[in-house]
Amino acid sequence: MDHGDGTALLTDQYELTMLQAALRSGTADRRAVFEVFARSLPAGRRYGVVAGTGRLLDAIEAFCFEPAQLEFLAANDIVDEPTLQWLEKYRFTGNVHGYAEGDCFFPESPILVVEGTFGEAVLLETLALSILNHDCAIASAASRMVQAAQDRPLIEMGSRRTHERAAVAAARAAYIAGFATTSNLEAGRLYGVPTAGTSAHSFTLLHDSERHAFEAQLASLGADTTLLVDTYDVERAVGTGVELAGPALGGVRLDSGDLGALARRVREQLDALGAAGTRIVVTGDLDEYGIAALAAAPVDGYGVGTSLVTGSGAPTTSLVYKLVARADGPGEDAPVRPVAKRSPGKPSRGGRKTAVRRLDGHGVAHAEAIFLGEAAPGPRDRVLHVPLVRDGEVVGREPLTASRERHARAVAELPASAVRLSRGEPAVPTEFVGDGTRP
Repeated sequence: MDHGDGTALLTDQYELTMLQAALRSGTADRRAVFEVFARSLPAGRRYGVVAGTGRLLDAIEAFCFEPAQLEFLAANDIVDEPTLQWLEKYRFTGNVHGYAEGDCFFPESPILVVEGTFGEAVLLETLALSILNHDCAIASAASRMVQAAQDRPLIEMGSRRTHERAAVAAARAAYIAGFATTSNLEAGRLYGVPTAGTSAHSFTLLHDSERHAFEAQLASLGADTTLLVDTYDVERAVGTGVELAGPALGGVRLDSGDLGALARRVREQLDALGAAGTRIVVTGDLDEYGIAALAAAPVDGYGVGTSLVTGSGAPTTSLVYKLVARADGPGEDAPVRPVAKRSPGKPSRGGRKTAVRRLDGHGVAHAEAIFLGEAAPGPRDRVLHVPLVRDGEVVGREPLTASRERHARAVAELPASAVRLSRGEPAVPTEFVGDGTRP
């Protein structure tokens, strides 16, 4: 796999200055356990979605310091010579486990656990949070949109509303959460996300008439294409489209105006023209609330852009990466003990943890049980942690379709309150079992 210049400098300076100080104090080689979790969900959200795991595994594999990166650190006096020599040999050799990609999470769910020496594990903090905070936010918003769409397909089309690389990650995360396709071709190339796209208003305006534009599109893409019908007059455009393509016209797209009222009028017109099978796709600043408002309208699919790639009002998941256990000395045999913050408003729970989702007799989740140490699952409990990296080797890669299928199963086991768009508490309460309490 070609990782270009690697990922080691996709980080904050204080990760390296902490390493330098730990090397000087002789504590860098102490065994450490870091945990990624969110103290709360965005206001009103009932669940979060784990996404970005596959991208993080690629990034960890590529995390090494190339000569040019070391030269930059040296030239700018960011770290001293002993630290540079340590970084030159750096490879993550520890273990990572966490919630499988596509699963749901709740407040304080330990979605990622990183174990290694302090020196090698602390360097992954910024990278892990950068990837997971973005991708989990996008997937969490996308999942709400999928639920609001009620089995109608969704197209991700937000590339023009975000950073060019973030657009690729957003398309990937949206697909995990249930979106059908993306307009982003790089997401198709890198991750196999199905792609879709036809034309914009500029294509219609380019031609001498709307009829000429439709003729050109149909000649190029066939009768099953989707025609954009709101450049001028919608009723006339729909009539022209069916006249040119016949009743086999694939679809029409509405991008502005009162989408619900327009969809009803267009559906009546299409049916009257014998094009009962022609789909109606709507786009235009939609979010989960706009999609839900169109539930009773004769809409066959939705395109979502800005709201999706900005997390629909929650562009980050507020995940944190906290040291929860560490050894008192170097060596594999040194015992590891819990440590925790006592900061007002930002306390943490010490100790290495594992988690299970407790299901009732109908297979519906009713609690997120967090155990200090190894879990003791009951007969209906679903163990949530899976191995991702073992002794520095990635072991948790899987096809994107597996994450997508897992997400569908995870949402299906949540209580009915999980898919409500109204404000409310998390759908599943988090329970701590054993001694994993705040100090």
